[in-house]
Amino acid sequence: MSQRSKIIDCTIRDGGLVNNWDFSIEFVQDLYNGLSGAGVEYMEIGYKNSPKLLKATEPNPWRFLDDNFLKEIFPVKKHTKFSALVDIGRVDPNDILPREQSVLDMIRVACYIREVDKGLELVQMFHDLGYETSLNIMALSSVPEQQLTKAFEMVKESSVDVVYIVDSFGSLDPTDIEHQVKKFKALIPDKQLGIHTHNNMQLAFANTLTAMQNGVTFLDSSVYGMGRAAGNCNTELLVSYIQKPSYELKPVLEVIEKHMLEMRQKWEWGYIIPYMISGVLNEHPRVAMAYRDSADRDKFVDFYDKVTSPEVSLSPATK
Repeated sequence: MSQRSKIIDCTIRDGGLVNNWDFSIEFVQDLYNGLSGAGVEYMEIGYKNSPKLLKATEPNPWRFLDDNFLKEIFPVKKHTKFSALVDIGRVDPNDILPREQSVLDMIRVACYIREVDKGLELVQMFHDLGYETSLNIMALSSVPEQQLTKAFEMVKESSVDVVYIVDSFGSLDPTDIEHQVKKFKALIPDKQLGIHTHNNMQLAFANTLTAMQNGVTFLDSSVYGMGRAAGNCNTELLVSYIQKPSYELKPVLEVIEKHMLEMRQKWEWGYIIPYMISGVLNEHPRVAMAYRDSADRDKFVDFYDKVTSPEVSLSPATK
């Protein structure tokens, strides 16, 4: 089973949600070389969203990927392919080159269940331009069964290559993951599946392995777990655990040692109590993230009381 698996490292894309994509070119190049040396199949290098649609005031090379810029910093591509993520309504089709003119190999579309039709329109466009594609349906833990079944009738007929099970809130456990994978397989038997986990309850690695053992082939992870809030499944864990002759742990350790120990001093991510609480409650971590930015950041009891009192959990900010 593990021989068929492919790792997509999301350190830059998901980790950018921790530090507003404040990554140096040197770090991104070193990471690419490290991932390639480790045998990791894909590196998600950021978002391909269009700055004008997001009214961006400052250029951010990883949040708004530019093909010319990528060609400049990666004149030679190695073993590892490049992927980028786009959000519904945030990408101008005119900003996307055909695949043969781009450094990117795969474009992944993130959407909520209610926008699956729009997501699949984008997927079709990227597919027609020659890219590998995926559809990442977010916040799955709160999607009613009936809605999922309906959406998947469209997905089944589409050209998408990979469909993702996304544990956005880090609230699922291995039993939930197994249930989701079986459901996805029954609804879309001809599609490859992917898994994207968050570590709110220390289950990102276990959930990823459960998905893999149940036939999911695309595994998202990030080096040193660097991703939004509680972070993701760790790339270094997957590379060392999956028995694949092409995987090599040392190049990933070199990146962590050279760059990420220092980054971890500067920016916070990973298993932290308010993120655990938001995972337990199956809530978006934005409230916990705001709390970690406040003077009360370590008042865990206070945070717990706030988010479990009825008036807070019903406020629009937590949804």
